[in-house]
Amino acid sequence: QVQLVESGGGLAQAGGSLRLSCAASGRTDSRYDMGWFRQAPGKERELVGCIKWNSGSTYYGDSVKGRFTISNPKNMVYLQMNSLKPEDTAVYYCAASIRDPYSTTCPTTASSYNYWGAGTQVTVSS
Repeated sequence: QVQLVESGGGLAQAGGSLRLSCAASGRTDSRYDMGWFRQAPGKERELVGCIKWNSGSTYYGDSVKGRFTISNPKNMVYLQMNSLKPEDTAVYYCAASIRDPYSTTCPTTASSYNYWGAGTQVTVSS
């Protein structure tokens, strides 16, 4: 059983930065693609970005492209968020997927992920 624990959320001003961390434990297999999702009140959960376990290649949602960066050293996954906007306010979730580890791209749909963290709140004030 994989456990994921997010940290680093909080309050930031528009234009500021935050770094979210996700600690993964309980993995007996290293072939997990990792993703970050977010969900704002009244909205569906959306992909922020994801990273392949082997190549390190990444994919980002259009709304965060150029502002957010995912990295995945060892058993941690980081989400560096720069140039924050009020519309980035949401609960952010870390997720792990082993559904198709040898695909060349990381999974972009929530249903492709096997394990989820409890989430961390990010609030961006204007």
